[in-house]
Amino acid sequence: MKARDVMTPDPACCSPDTSIVDVTQMFVEHDTGAIPVVDPATRRPIGIVTDRDVATRAVASGQDARKLTAGDCMTTSVITVSRDADFDECVDAMEANQVRRLIVVDDQDHVVGIISQADIALHGRKKKTGDLLQEVSKPDQAS
Repeated sequence: MKARDVMTPDPACCSPDTSIVDVTQMFVEHDTGAIPVVDPATRRPIGIVTDRDVATRAVASGQDARKLTAGDCMTTSVITVSRDADFDECVDAMEANQVRRLIVVDDQDHVVGIISQADIALHGRKKKTGDLLQEVSKPDQAS
C-alpha cells in the first residue's frame, strides 16, 4: 500500500497571506482541522495551519485573530512524503517527527494529499496504529 492509497486527495490549501478567518472557514467547509500553506509562486508546501495552531497562536495569544494570517499562525516544520511512499514509510515519518499529519507531494513537490492518524487507523493494522499513537503522543524530549 502506498501513500496515494490512504491519503485524502486534493486537500484545501491556502497561502501565507490568507486570513485566519478564511482558514477557519476552510476548516468548516472541508471538515478538516488542518490546511497546508503553499508558496503562491511555487505551489510547494511551506507550512500547515491546524485548529490547534489557531487556538494557541491566535486566540490564546490575546491578539485580534481577525487581523492575523496563515503565515502568522502556521507551523513551519512541514513533513512531506511522496505519493509513492510505502505505508510503513508514512507511519515511520509520523512517528519519527511526532506529527499527526503528513503532506503528500508529487514529483514537483506540489501538494496532492494529506495523511492523518485517522487515515492510518482506517488502513493499518491495530498494532501499527497503536504504536503510531503512542509515539506521536510522547512528550517532547526537548522541552
